[in-house]
Amino acid sequence: RLYDINFKIIVIGNSGVGKSCLTLKATQGIFKEDFVSTLGFQFFSFHVKINDKIIKLHIWDTCGQEIYRSLITNFYRSTSLAIICYSVTDRQSFNEIEIWLKQVKTNSDPDCKVFLIGNKVDLPDRVISCEEGIKCKKEHGFECYMETSAKTGVNVRELFVNCALALYKELPKYMKEREIENLNKQFNLNEDIKTEENDCSC
Repeated sequence: RLYDINFKIIVIGNSGVGKSCLTLKATQGIFKEDFVSTLGFQFFSFHVKINDKIIKLHIWDTCGQEIYRSLITNFYRSTSLAIICYSVTDRQSFNEIEIWLKQVKTNSDPDCKVFLIGNKVDLPDRVISCEEGIKCKKEHGFECYMETSAKTGVNVRELFVNCALALYKELPKYMKEREIENLNKQFNLNEDIKTEENDCSC
């Protein structure tokens, strides 16, 4: 069997924040310094085994240029989870989080989960702190906040594993309360953990 459950995920955010690099690193283990900005959409698959179920994430990597944003709204339908990305080195990409969140709430199903991701933590010219990201997560009710680096791989695979876990927990026919508790312990899914390496997670 290829998979038991399939979920659609959309990755959104301003152009240049590293959405494609992040997705490519997670799904293929590749990082490209000279990656060309996405025009339209790219599709990736990510598989996770949870208990005895194989979860397939069908990931839609989107373009971030403002002139294409109106086109993206057509692809929010049937999205189970949206990942809003910003760069920790780009204040504008952080300031426009609310614009992307409004698009998700306007065009997707009411139960669509939303993760907030601060990418490019490997770069030295950081302008958005981890604390600012956590504050934004709490103010806007994001399901999860994490910091990542597509270049070094920090929290990249963990991001999509957390996506699969968050969606899997919503399937009561497969889950029991004890199983959920065991998953939390297994994957260390605690609220807004700040590690010594200054990366944050759900």
